[in-house]
Amino acid sequence: MSTTANAINELRAAIEEGASNPPPPGSDAELRLRASVESVMGMLDRGEIRVATQDAPDGQWTTHAWIKRAILMYFKYEPMAVMEVGPFVYHDKIPLKTNYKDLKVRVVPPAVARYGSFMEPGVILMPSYVNIGAWVGSGTMVDTWATVGSCAQIGANVHLSGGVGIGGVLEPPSANPVIVEDGAFLGSRCIAVEGVRIGREAVLAANTTLTASTPIIDTRKPGMPAIKGHVPPRCVVVPGTVEKEIPGGKIYTSCAYIIGERKPSTDLKTSLNDTLREFSLSV
Repeated sequence: MSTTANAINELRAAIEEGASNPPPPGSDAELRLRASVESVMGMLDRGEIRVATQDAPDGQWTTHAWIKRAILMYFKYEPMAVMEVGPFVYHDKIPLKTNYKDLKVRVVPPAVARYGSFMEPGVILMPSYVNIGAWVGSGTMVDTWATVGSCAQIGANVHLSGGVGIGGVLEPPSANPVIVEDGAFLGSRCIAVEGVRIGREAVLAANTTLTASTPIIDTRKPGMPAIKGHVPPRCVVVPGTVEKEIPGGKIYTSCAYIIGERKPSTDLKTSLNDTLREFSLSV
């Protein structure tokens, strides 16, 4: 086991012990715990660790609850402070991320990313917001007024169009974050919350809203049960409604429809343009 792995395991043990048995305020034990929390936050900010990783043979993701516990402790221990950015004044616990030049990340004012988030080289942040614990992969565009919530995991070469809302989650620590895998395209004002996972190279048309309970109906497979919480890779998804019986009669509740998929025989840009033309989608 490498030194880095040993160090991470030691931090994990310290965080889990501190969460199970909080030390007395002002004690030496609390000072040691705070130092461990600050180490975890620094590693998050540098991209040395991340809240969730895709390391299972079947492509499933693992959420590292101890890192989320460390983030919650960071909120607890950090004092409020005044932050001045030119004429703007803020009052918060978490400082802003500052090392964009070193990361080779383009940031258009007034985009904001919090300390403890990480962006790989080539990320573009239009005026947008990236919260603590989030990871944004290389070549991804976070367009104007899009938000990447706490601990959300955004893959490489993803496009989050204007106003997209990616939900965040810190509590409970075991809850899965929203995950958008490599090459996905989310149209304007899409929303993904409650641990939804959007598969590699999937396309969501404008205004598609996905929660953990949103039925995702595959129109290519009549009679198949709706899936929930996961958009399969390369699928093209549009918003819709589905009929539901209630004591007062019939209502129509939100759902999403899979209406096709990207063609693997074409490159991503061509595939996306062809898909949008073929299905007359708004983005």
